[in-house]
Amino acid sequence: MPRLHMHVTDAADAPLRAALQELRGELEIPHHFPPTAQAEAESAARAPRIPAADGAVATEHTLDDATDLPLFTIDPPGSLDLDQALFLSRRPGGGFRLHYAIADVASFVTPGGALDAEAHHRVTTLYFPDERVPLYPYVLSEGAASLLPDRDRPAVLWQLDLDPEGALTSVFVRRALVRSRARLDYAGVQRVIDDGTAEEPLALLREIGLLREDLEVARGAISLHVPEQEIVEQHGRYTLAYRAPLPSYAWNAQISLLTGMAAAELMLASGTGILRTLPSPKLSTSPPLSASLERGDPHEQGGPPSRSVSVARLRLTARALGVDWPHHTSYSALIRTLDPRRAAHAAFLQECTALLRGAGYTVFDGTPPSASQALHAAVAAPYAHATAPLRRLADRYTSELCLAASAGAEPPAWVRGALPALPREMEAGAQRANQVERACVDLVEAALLRDRIGETFEALVVDIQEKDPTHGTVHLYDPAVIGPVETTPEGPALPLGHHIQVRLAEADPGRDPVRFTPA
Repeated sequence: MPRLHMHVTDAADAPLRAALQELRGELEIPHHFPPTAQAEAESAARAPRIPAADGAVATEHTLDDATDLPLFTIDPPGSLDLDQALFLSRRPGGGFRLHYAIADVASFVTPGGALDAEAHHRVTTLYFPDERVPLYPYVLSEGAASLLPDRDRPAVLWQLDLDPEGALTSVFVRRALVRSRARLDYAGVQRVIDDGTAEEPLALLREIGLLREDLEVARGAISLHVPEQEIVEQHGRYTLAYRAPLPSYAWNAQISLLTGMAAAELMLASGTGILRTLPSPKLSTSPPLSASLERGDPHEQGGPPSRSVSVARLRLTARALGVDWPHHTSYSALIRTLDPRRAAHAAFLQECTALLRGAGYTVFDGTPPSASQALHAAVAAPYAHATAPLRRLADRYTSELCLAASAGAEPPAWVRGALPALPREMEAGAQRANQVERACVDLVEAALLRDRIGETFEALVVDIQEKDPTHGTVHLYDPAVIGPVETTPEGPALPLGHHIQVRLAEADPGRDPVRFTPA
């Protein structure tokens, strides 16, 4: 899933949408699946091959029947690639029981086949402001493998028991045939919960979600509720708006997060797994800027910016946007005070996603990693990608490993064989997704400013190049755009952390990204 959520409202032949179409061509983003992979998907859609515990192939008729569970899905309006369905209930002795069904992609993808090879090439669904490029063909991702309502589907069914405070007490994972009863969206869920008309399974989403959020705070974890950027064309000019996520989105995300944490613990206990990890130094919550950073000292030689430099830049961005960040306030505490409905806070939350860079995948088979090696610092616990197999390659393997761990069985050979290469494949997929994201941001910013060439803007210098301090980066106050700035070769060094006026020199969607010069 993308770190920055962007949506464009535009006619098909308008400049921004046309530029996005050209971008997909330049980046060689595939429009279609290879014929052999498409044929495999269509065949599997007609007759899924359910992996059995003994390595044989089962059918839907031999699956555990869990169609009596009144599951429901919660997704954005119009979504058809439905990875998860849930049912929440109270336990007679106190606490809660969560049933969480995850799309069983392994029942539709033959290991070593053409579709499997294409999935390992694509790795993730790619998101553009106007459309998405799926990991699996639509016949599966929006059809036979999707947990659409009123249709029997093979699924990986999690049973998660919680105590009255929301802490996990037991986990059980199995393959089952499920049948979702309803496809809900966040706005509708929020409405019935707020007005008190939600039935208990849905009303419990709020109760459990809030309990899990309290536990998250106690762990010292960080949740970024990043708003969606909506780019709207009005009277030939683009404007930028932020759409804040509803509380129902955060509560639902807590269920997914809980499952990912449970998956990590299952795999660690079994000795074989794939974790999503982020080292602690990447999310150190030490608030103050060092004196050297205030002077703009260079980054570490030959590597990415250090965590401290990232914090320094975020503090400059906060200053540019008017976000109050007292020096005694930690990063994690600040995040919880922000209101994504406010434009300045929304823009700052977009920038905070930079601190999640550096996350990777850690695989193990035989010897589990140490506690520090297994940690995802933003989650403040071991964590695994487990709940989006229709959109992310690694999740298919997590499902199989957790099924084996829950049954006390050995993981399938095809899973074990794929583990060593998965971190590298996922990293390549992430780099491609980041490339798409960066190119889309460039296009959107150029579209926002294309009619304002020559205008001056108030800005803050948030970065300068180590070898050439006449080149750097500015963050505009309005609109919240970040772009390069450069003076003449003979000009003065850019004043890091200071306010300056800049003039827009270039902005042409699809051709020239935004570029500024000091005014």
